[in-house]
Amino acid sequence: MKKSAILLILTVLFSCRNMNEGFYMPAEWEGHDAVWFGWEQDEIFFYPVVSDMIKTLTPHVRVNIAVRSDSLMIIAKQYLISQGVDTTRVKFYLVPGDRYWIRDHGATFLVNGRGELGVAQFGWNLYGYPEFLKEKFGENRDSITRYMALTIDPKTKGVDSTMASITGAKLVKTEVCHEGGATEVNGKGTLILCEATVFQRNPGWSREDLEKEFKRVLGVTRIIWMKKGLADDPQWLLRRITGNYIGGGTGGHTDEFVRFAGPNTILLAWVDEKDKDLNPVNRMNYERLSENLKILEQSSDQDGKPFTVIKVPLPDIIPLKVVAKTTLTLPLALPPAEVPIAAFIPSEAPKEGDTLLWLPAATYLNYLVTNGVVLLPTYAGIGTSKEREDAVKRIFAEQFPNREILFFDVLGQNFSGGGIHCSTQQQPSVKK
Repeated sequence: MKKSAILLILTVLFSCRNMNEGFYMPAEWEGHDAVWFGWEQDEIFFYPVVSDMIKTLTPHVRVNIAVRSDSLMIIAKQYLISQGVDTTRVKFYLVPGDRYWIRDHGATFLVNGRGELGVAQFGWNLYGYPEFLKEKFGENRDSITRYMALTIDPKTKGVDSTMASITGAKLVKTEVCHEGGATEVNGKGTLILCEATVFQRNPGWSREDLEKEFKRVLGVTRIIWMKKGLADDPQWLLRRITGNYIGGGTGGHTDEFVRFAGPNTILLAWVDEKDKDLNPVNRMNYERLSENLKILEQSSDQDGKPFTVIKVPLPDIIPLKVVAKTTLTLPLALPPAEVPIAAFIPSEAPKEGDTLLWLPAATYLNYLVTNGVVLLPTYAGIGTSKEREDAVKRIFAEQFPNREILFFDVLGQNFSGGGIHCSTQQQPSVKK
């Protein structure tokens, strides 16, 4: 055999071995060893539904809970016991700097062909907070520096590496700032990203350099870029969406509007044409989602195959009426009846006494798939008809036929800009 032929064979074999041993992010519907939660002292109004979710999950998968202090660990365990949770099926871990929304700042787990667990360690800048502060304060560097110091806990940047240490995972590091709720993969080599979040978090990065890093870190070969997320998921809290409609969120996380349900099946949040003019936010979502649909219809997976796109209706939500105030009335009500004017950026700030319509970041696509179950949000009785929710349940039953479909009221999380998926992070099973 000629020397050149031998070199060619060795090159191919070495390339295949590297591909099989390389880390990649598996699809969410694959098996899990655990589901992680974060537990935060200030989020006490999340506790009841979180305990219900944990109680539902423990027969199917181990639940790991990250807490930032020993005292908070005691509080969390005592509360779960009081709610009837079997805490022998729950493991608590001390994770300094942890916050409630563990998917976004915590470990993005990877696997490889050697049966090893990995963690993609992205940069963390609190949902693009530095760029938001520049938008709010302009050239006032003192205000930007002060709010950065008050709001961003440096320890949060190390939560993913701490989780890697706990699980024995290897770190795959990158300087790209990114959140777990903005990461959607089919487990075969295709990744969906949203331009609105990725570019906002990473000013100065080119699309080409970002793509190289995402491919390297997550083990994908194909990236599909969505333009914008839902209008009622604006970047940061208390933003004016349009008119008197306000909201708060991430600025376009994929787990709010586009999800893989299979290697070639994509769920896309949708507003029907008959509903698009019911309010101005519906119109904005209709236009954004229509643009994203065209992108998906013209895209293909890592092997060049087209996708099947299934439209999942967005829930109808009755907005919360609130009044803009310079000084809030004490004690504060829950749900709030007033919002602080100072929280808005100047160009969006309401006037004293203005009535605003606060929309939660509500969507059926902020769900969790794990062993044997799918955890879905419910909006029946708060604006959404039973017929619409039944239609949504049928879609999920068809896409995940061997799993029980269960609904949870997470409207409180929605008003804080998140949901079920944001509140959890799956740890994939590792098989050699």
